[in-house]
Order: sequence, then C-alpha cells, then structure tokens
Amino acid sequence: MEQAFRYRFYPTPEQETLLRKTMGCARLVYNRALAARTEAWYSKQERIDYLKTSSLLTEWKKQKDLQFLNEVSSVPLQQGLRHLQKAFANFWAGRAKYPNFKKKHHGGSAEFTKAAFRWKDGQVWLAKCAESLPIRWSRQLPKNSEPSIITVKLDRSGRWHVSLLVDNQTIKPLPKVDKTIGLDVGITSLIATSDGEKIANPKHFKRLRSKLKKVQKSLSRKLHGSNNRHKQRQKVAIVHAQIADSRKDFLHKLTTQLVRENQTIVVEDLAIKNMVKNPKLAQSISDASWGELIRQLAYKCEWYGRTLVKIDRWFPSSKRCGNCGHIVDKMLLNIREWDCPKCGMHHNRDINASKNILAAGLAVAVCGANVRPDSLQVKGQLRKTRKGRKQKPKS
Repeated sequence: MEQAFRYRFYPTPEQETLLRKTMGCARLVYNRALAARTEAWYSKQERIDYLKTSSLLTEWKKQKDLQFLNEVSSVPLQQGLRHLQKAFANFWAGRAKYPNFKKKHHGGSAEFTKAAFRWKDGQVWLAKCAESLPIRWSRQLPKNSEPSIITVKLDRSGRWHVSLLVDNQTIKPLPKVDKTIGLDVGITSLIATSDGEKIANPKHFKRLRSKLKKVQKSLSRKLHGSNNRHKQRQKVAIVHAQIADSRKDFLHKLTTQLVRENQTIVVEDLAIKNMVKNPKLAQSISDASWGELIRQLAYKCEWYGRTLVKIDRWFPSSKRCGNCGHIVDKMLLNIREWDCPKCGMHHNRDINASKNILAAGLAVAVCGANVRPDSLQVKGQLRKTRKGRKQKPKS
C-alpha cells in the first residue's frame, strides 16, 4: 500500500529562497503550458500533449528572459507538466472542469522524484540543496521503507510541509468482526447510525466564524498591494487553516473508529456538488464535509479489509417506514420525527434512514438488488456517472 506521510519542516533562509524560486518556476511553466495548450485548441483545434509541452520547456530555457529556469531542478518543472497532462485527461473524460491557472498567493508546491533527492539515514537532501531538510518527525516512517516521491508545499498561511510517499508494508487487514452499520449523514447530527447512535456535528466553521470575521474585516481595510495587506492575508489564511485542520482531525478519528468496529459500512452515494447549490444549506453542508468523510472511509476500508457499500442516492431512506416498508409521498426537512400512516410506527427521521440504508446496502452486497424506488425504472442499483460538458477556459 502506498501511503503519504506529511510533516512540518522549517527551512533555513537559503533553503527557503531556493524552494520559493523552484515553486515560482514550476508555476510559471505550468501556466505557460496551459496557455499554449488553450491557444492551440481554440485557434487550430489541435491537442498538445505532454511531449510537446516538454519540448516547449526546452525552448523556454534558451530564452534570455527565462534563463532563471536553469537555476532550479528540472524535475519539479517536468512533474508540473505531467500534472497538467493528467488534468486535461480528466477534463476530456468529463471527470473535471477545465484546468485553471495557478496563482502566487495560493502558496505553491514542488514534486521531486528519486532523481532529484537523496535519502540517507532518515534525512532528505533535495536537488541543489547543500543541507538536509530540517523536518520535525512527528512520527516515524515504516521500517525498511524509502520515499519514492517527495512533495514540498507552502500553504497560504506560510507553513511548510513535506510529504513522503512510501510503500507501507505494515498495513495489514484488521481481524474480522461480526458487525455491520448504516450511516445517514446530516447537519445537526453529522452521522446517525443504525445502532441508534448520533454523532454531533462539531461545526468547526461556526466555532471560529467570529474570529474569521474579525481578521477579514481588517483585511478589507488594507490598501491593495501593500505589505500590511499581505500580512493580514496570512492571518486570514491561518484562521482558515485552523478550521481545516480541526475538521480533518475530527474526521480521521471518527472514520478510524468506524472502520475498526465494523466489518461492513453502508452509506449513500450523495451528489454533494449539486446539494451545495442550495444557498440556504451550502455553508452547513460544506462545513460538515460529507465528501471527505466518505473518502476517508473508502480508502481505510480498502486498507484494513473492510467493506464499504454505497447505495443509490435516490433510494427513499428517510420517507420509507423501516417496519412495514410504506413510503410517504413527501417529507419536509423540518420534520425530524414522524408516524407511519400505515402501521403507526413512530420513527426518528435520521435513525430510521440509517436502518433503511443498512438494509438496502446488505441487499446490494448480497444479491445486487435494485434499491431504487419503484417509480424510477432504471436498471442497476448505482447511478452511472454522467460525462461533464466541455467548459471554455476562463479569460
């Protein structure tokens, strides 16, 4: 299993200067290649691939005004072109939107393959760096493992991180347990389980909203282009980083506990991108981070030998009675408890939905049953992904 280990590090002034220059060159090459590919397509209907952009990079290095490209390692520049090629492949396949240009104040990153770094005695020397990176080793790498790719990143708040991709042979499947669970995600309660338990939503953004509002208000009063505005922008980024870090830490602890305690986990395949289009719920849904929750469950189940089942998003889990199977015609969001008009059973909306999700997931896992409502005559229990339309790049 390939696993990335992420650490903080504090570069020396010489290292910081070189790394910033490397990231700036990588960003410049990426943006120039993106502009060249866009112009070629809209003027000549010609697709430029990675090999062509690599040839363009060789020509750019020969220009007088771009001689500084030769002062940094060529590997991060080539890796940036490979990432651009992958972005276009995802775009033409309908899996992503058109690639955007990179901006300087978003931070930056540089990826180094084995040809551009040296690993010895637990220390990392990057290309053109005289000293090893002063990494704060918060946890040790697996024994007898060496990184294959090293990524250095500077985030908006000014923090430096290094990510080491290694082949982790220590990941082993967990002992099997005789327990299955269904999860219904929500806003008031982050998840409701089929066991009758509810996990409260920490609402990290709401907790730090007043602090964020204060620093953003101060930012709006700073003069554009001034050094004070640059410093205040970093303060805003620090608050955003606190929100993101606390959210990710909570989700990691929650998903690890769910994977350890359950053999089969059933969730809904939600269209989160469509749900956040609702202006009244967009902020709350984004703060809950359902997509990250399901993403972590997916790869942790793969690591530890668990089963993750996704049922169709159109399955009426909230409107179906878990006792008799009756489906009510309509149920507003503010109705949290209801009585079945057919059998009279009293239901908690979220707990009942999680039980229905579990039952549907087990049916899908065992016999591949169709869990869509009878009114939707569509074959298969999972929605097929629609190919996105081609999007014209932003001017």
